[in-house]
Amino acid sequence: MQVAFEQVDVFTDRPFAGNPLCVVPDAKGLATAQMQAIAQEMNLSETTFVLPPTDPQAAYWMRIFTPAKEIPFAGHPSVGTAYVMAAAGRLPLRAPLTRIYQQVGIGTLPLDIEVAGGKPDRVIMTQGAPTFGAVLRDWNPIAEALGVDEGLLARSTLPAQVVSTGLPHLLVPLPDLDTAGRLQPNFFALDSLLQSCGALGCFAFCLQAAAPDTLAHARMFAPGAGVPEDPATGSAAGPLGAYLAVHGVLPKTQATFTLEQGIEMRRPSRLWVEVLRNAAGMPTALRVGGTTVPVIRGTIEVR
Repeated sequence: MQVAFEQVDVFTDRPFAGNPLCVVPDAKGLATAQMQAIAQEMNLSETTFVLPPTDPQAAYWMRIFTPAKEIPFAGHPSVGTAYVMAAAGRLPLRAPLTRIYQQVGIGTLPLDIEVAGGKPDRVIMTQGAPTFGAVLRDWNPIAEALGVDEGLLARSTLPAQVVSTGLPHLLVPLPDLDTAGRLQPNFFALDSLLQSCGALGCFAFCLQAAAPDTLAHARMFAPGAGVPEDPATGSAAGPLGAYLAVHGVLPKTQATFTLEQGIEMRRPSRLWVEVLRNAAGMPTALRVGGTTVPVIRGTIEVR
């Protein structure tokens, strides 16, 4: 059986940057084991498989696989898959904005597709409501896992904390860009740390950036998912927005910011984040968006 696929770069406006994603737009007939084998073969952070939805509100059901396992939700797969489906004419588009719903492992979530010249442009995903997990008060195991001096981390006035909008990530504040660039994770120690606090990945960030219009710079490591480093992580950008709002870094008058990632991997990425808040200023929902560029089309031989 031959299965068509498309590979795109997400959270970028040019090829060979951002986060590469493999999309199988018609996955009917594929077994779960075959999907996992394809994801392992593609060896990208994620590969998505589009199926008919079981929720009548949804345009499609998207299953997401890392090289190691299936996950219930992710950022750049949501953005990139919606782009592929819209660009292929599988979704009816109306300018200037078309809203669809995707069915994923955590439920059915809205996606807004900005339309320009009849074609999809930026895609903005709405993530799940933020939840705040464990605060890690001992910097030593974090420093050992990231290969950085404990004293640098201990200078932070912000905590290391697990936050989720669908996937739990350990958010680790760094003092500056120089420290971010010098991280050398011990993946065995990091995987053990992440398992102990119930997080899929470690999202290490600093409130400095290479681009002048950017609030934060980040790196993401998820060794247990088969992703040593990820160049753009929408499912962690949303939690970062909630975290920055709760800890008073993001002023109540500021709703949006831009995050850069992937620079150390030579795959620069830009993620737009919006924090929706209630009357008390607490985050209630997160939206993360970006643009996508097509790169490769082809077929996969499945036996």
